[in-house]
Order: sequence, then structure tokens, then C-alpha cells
Amino acid sequence: MLNISAILLGAGESRRMGKDKLSLPWKKKTIFEQCLQTLLGSRVNEVIVVLKDRVEEVVFRMNQKKVTVAVNRHYKKGMSASIRRGVRAMDPKSQGILIALGDQPTVKARTINALIRVFKKGEGEIIVPSFKGRRGNPVIFHRRYAKELLRLKGDVGGKSIVEKHPGKVCIVPVKSEGVVRDIDTWMDYRKELRMNKP
Repeated sequence: MLNISAILLGAGESRRMGKDKLSLPWKKKTIFEQCLQTLLGSRVNEVIVVLKDRVEEVVFRMNQKKVTVAVNRHYKKGMSASIRRGVRAMDPKSQGILIALGDQPTVKARTINALIRVFKKGEGEIIVPSFKGRRGNPVIFHRRYAKELLRLKGDVGGKSIVEKHPGKVCIVPVKSEGVVRDIDTWMDYRKELRMNKP
């Protein structure tokens, strides 16, 4: 049985928004709550929530045993610092590392489950979703790439690792556009709210 640890990145500075975008309203929740709920509704075995400097009350409200909070006090060093913090906090028995962005509230649990199925079948060591030819997130890395994830520097994710190992990558076409949509600006946010009315 291949266990999957999800790392939900929630320690970004939201520079382009000028406000903590993850706390913005999303339906009856926040953007962050929606992303966390999606992961909890999927077949991941645990969710490592990486935050800046405080434990979000949402984690307590959801009272989920599957959630571990990891505080990244070096968040100003960029996304790589949050990935490193998440990898260090994950269950040592997990064979898959799913890296999820905290600003993608339209990703579906069924999409995550589709990626997990492909990983568990052994069809690739790095599983990347694709919507109409565009690669997106979240991405699953086999545990053997943990050392490379821990060596990442700056405001980057795992793209360089994906590019370094093209023969180990499995691209999974999905029907949900959520894998290629994130919220970086107020324009993005307003557009997503229009497209995803309750």
C-alpha cells in the first residue's frame, strides 16, 4: 500500500495581491479552507499544512486527525522553504509527496484521486496533471525525490525536478481546468468568483 502525504503550501506572502489571499472569502469558506477541504476529501493519507507563523483556526475547527501543521518561519525565502518544511514534517512511511498550492480552490478531489491512482499503478515517479495540453498542479513526487525537494532554493516549486527527469514523468490529462488556474491578483480572484458562484 503506497501512502501519500499532501503538502499544502499556505505560507506565501501574496505580494501581487497586497493582502493575504488565502484568507479571502470563497463561497462559505476561505480560499485556504477550500483547498484544505478538497485534500481531506481525497485519498491522501495525511495533509501537512505549511503556514507562516500561526496555526490557522480552520485546522482546529475541522478537527482532522489527518492534518499536521508545520510552521515555516523562513517563508520570506520563498516557496522552496515551505516545500522543505513540509517534506521534513511528513510521515516517513509515505511513498508519495503531493505538493498542492493554497491558491487553487477549484481543484477537485476526484482529480487528485485520478493522479493518486496513476501513481499507485507505478506508471510514473512524477505525476503531473494536464488540462488541454497545459501542465498544472498538484504534482506527486515519489519519495526518492525528497532529497532533491530539500535542495530547492528560492521562490520555486518542483518544476526544475520535473524538467530534470523527463523519463520519469507521467502526464495525466484531466477534465478539470482547476489544475491550471490559481489566484495571484484581484482580477484573478474576481474572475474565479464570477465563474464559481454558489
